[in-house]
Amino acid sequence: MNRYLEVGERIVRTEALHGGITAEMRRLTIGTRDGGTRDLVLRTFVDVEHADDWLNREAGALILLPGTGVPAPGLVAVDPAAAHCEYPSLLMTHLVGRTVLDDEGLEARVPLLARQLVAIHALRPTERPREYVAWTTADTVVTPKGADAAAWAAAIDVIRKPAPPYEGRFLHRDFHPGNVLFDVQPPRPAGARITGVVDWAATSWGPADLDVAHCSTNLALLHGPAWGLRFAEAYEEAGGVLAAAASERLYWRVRDGLAFSEEVQLVSQPWREAGRTELTTRAVEERLDAYVIALMDTPG
Repeated sequence: MNRYLEVGERIVRTEALHGGITAEMRRLTIGTRDGGTRDLVLRTFVDVEHADDWLNREAGALILLPGTGVPAPGLVAVDPAAAHCEYPSLLMTHLVGRTVLDDEGLEARVPLLARQLVAIHALRPTERPREYVAWTTADTVVTPKGADAAAWAAAIDVIRKPAPPYEGRFLHRDFHPGNVLFDVQPPRPAGARITGVVDWAATSWGPADLDVAHCSTNLALLHGPAWGLRFAEAYEEAGGVLAAAASERLYWRVRDGLAFSEEVQLVSQPWREAGRTELTTRAVEERLDAYVIALMDTPG
């Protein structure tokens, strides 16, 4: 690690950061030569399959983003093959702000999230990231206990069909409130300004609808199904363009929603650790069921 610091610098403190699912995150406080400090963030993948691919994609995104207007960490170093670190790792600059997962202030944050995602989709890299990978199939969906069987069967039938044609966009691929930092410094109200978008390891090329669907599902599970439906509207209000046909928009929304059925416990744990203790696995399953029902009831 010291090889990536300036001459005369040293690590004076480390702090574990919470909220990640696949990677361990640590903030490193660096003592500088003039007696001050600066912070870096170390992202480490421990026993994670394809960690090298994830880190290479994240490094590629962090190299691309400076100067685009999309706030993201700066790349300091990456070691995807663990040649110098114990595990595959990435070192980046630290951004101010924090994630905000509370219901309070959500109405003001949703348009900010939508505008940020539109800006990400407007990026035109000279070298495209790899094509998106679907995170579920019709045969691996786990219908929650007590769920509306008819609605889930109809939703599963939707994703049995081939993916609709789409115009490709640069995707974050894991854009949701847990990966967006907001300015919470007084006197600014919490969530009044986005200071950073993090976790670019799944960067892909694919339909804008897929990123919108992913954020929509997260909002539906965090705050209720109505907010999942609202996000797509906010995205279009911000200038984003979704699939023209209602059936195509439904396909992407359902595909992402059903993907969460396989990992409700994994997804909801960081939310509880962040203070949303009421979001038990069962509570999130019930919200997912309500969201799937709402999607299938949406007029075409």
